[in-house]
Amino acid sequence: MKILVVESYPNSPLGNVGQALADVGADIDTVAAHGGEPLPETPDDHDALIMLGGPQSALDDDDYPFLPALCRLTRAFGDSGRAVLGICLGSQIIARAYNGENVLNRPLEFGYLPVSPLPEAADDPVLSGLTAPTPAFHWHKDTVRLPAGAIRLAESAMTPNQAWKIGAKVYAAQFHFEASRAVVADWSSKSAEYVRDLVPDWEARMPAELETNGTVADALGRELARRWVKVIDA
Repeated sequence: MKILVVESYPNSPLGNVGQALADVGADIDTVAAHGGEPLPETPDDHDALIMLGGPQSALDDDDYPFLPALCRLTRAFGDSGRAVLGICLGSQIIARAYNGENVLNRPLEFGYLPVSPLPEAADDPVLSGLTAPTPAFHWHKDTVRLPAGAIRLAESAMTPNQAWKIGAKVYAAQFHFEASRAVVADWSSKSAEYVRDLVPDWEARMPAELETNGTVADALGRELARRWVKVIDA
């Protein structure tokens, strides 16, 4: 199993998804597109595509000129029947690739907040792992209006389209189910001043959040990651 991971921004680790891939011995091929590394022309050498987060919008072609090519590659993976996973910015790239609408600069959704399954999730191979409203880590303003034919799978109080899919293997999640407690702590530390401006009390309450909601979110993230990995060969 060979997985293409496209990094749109530095310090975007695979976290829970990386552990699920390691458990099955997957070969991970990482392209730092943000640093100018070229994208493959086709999906032919890979079984699946993963795209994670970043602070830019999915429409920021001027500062991130690889985005149009990444959208085309995303569509090529999906149209060829290969698995795709987009989280946060990655989900917004999927929406753009499939002619959905990117909605920019909404109010911030940040921290461990509940994600709730929709009825369509009950029989889904991946999102059936979300059985009740469960805390997950969020850090975003942008969201999407879904492409034609997409199926909504989960929502939050602020964001109707927290998880959705196109066809059988293209999955998008706005919430960071990949972000383990270690990842959340690292992000919070390395961006401490920026986070302090956004959420002044986060630094004080983060340790308790990690021990309570973070523990539950990690269990959910591991379960969703394991389920998505199974979809690759389905």
